[in-house]
Amino acid sequence: MTSTTPSTSQPSSKESSSSSSGSGNALVTTQGRTSIADSVVAKIAGIATRDVAGVHALGGGAARAVGAIRERIPGSRTNQAQGVSVEVGERQAAVDVELIADYGVSIVDLADGIRRNVIGSVERMTGLEVTEVNVAVADVYLPTEDNEETEDPQPPRVQ
Repeated sequence: MTSTTPSTSQPSSKESSSSSSGSGNALVTTQGRTSIADSVVAKIAGIATRDVAGVHALGGGAARAVGAIRERIPGSRTNQAQGVSVEVGERQAAVDVELIADYGVSIVDLADGIRRNVIGSVERMTGLEVTEVNVAVADVYLPTEDNEETEDPQPPRVQ
């Protein structure tokens, strides 16, 4: 009867996943505390979101306009946290993502993929437990939108 007893002493899947990622225990120890800046978590979440197929861009209209101006400045870098806001506590983080989805993509599946990727990346890299990932789809990108902008306007009437 040694192997027929129920395995009630094993940790649940949530407990084992949090202990394997170091959630909580690695951030606060008897030797000190590790703090992770909001901007670090936002950058990780932004990169993880961009990795999901069907995400055209992060941020709404205003954030993208500011980002486009910033990218034109020599020596500036792309803001990886654009369209991402976070709240970071001592052991937990909450993430909000605003994005533009590619037309034709299932938004429900896209949001699920973003949540999986963001939660996995943030928990693996920081040890923080991600309590929620809220996804706001601000717009849908149509491939013809770029073509309309790049086409030459009407030829001048007078030469």
